[in-house]
Amino acid sequence: MDRSQKADAVAQLNAVFNEVSVVVVTRNLGMTVAQSTALRLKMRDAGATYKVAKNRLANLALENTDYVGISDMLTGPVGLAWSTDPVAAAKAAVEFAKTNDKLEIVGGSMGSVVLDEAGIRALASMPSLDELRAKLIGLVNAPATKIAQVVTAPAAKVARVFAAYADKAA
Repeated sequence: MDRSQKADAVAQLNAVFNEVSVVVVTRNLGMTVAQSTALRLKMRDAGATYKVAKNRLANLALENTDYVGISDMLTGPVGLAWSTDPVAAAKAAVEFAKTNDKLEIVGGSMGSVVLDEAGIRALASMPSLDELRAKLIGLVNAPATKIAQVVTAPAAKVARVFAAYADKAA
């Protein structure tokens, strides 16, 4: 990797750090190519991205961002996962680490708040942004549905009474 490629990599990572909501730092303990590919696919399905970056370049990219606090975690063979959804990257990394002992969750950051491994696991247990939206819509729709049922119930009862009288008369 020559100097211009390194500068491009730092600029791309810096742009990522300025756009995302969460960054998760993982340690790769000898994953195979197939396992790395599976992790990347799982991340992509969750709406997150996983990348192995050189620690020195990642530290340069962290400068002047909210994520500068995670620079101490960048030692050894690390990978970075990030997403705009505050939960997606953490959830995908933790789920993959449960089934693969070669991926270790080191920590991460949510904006300027630095999280340790327990913090990332707690973040992963929270519902995602889409799940929260679905719950909110369900809560908003529930009263409207109940009102519609209450309003139509008397009319349905009257219709049943008339139907019963009609059956009785016939």
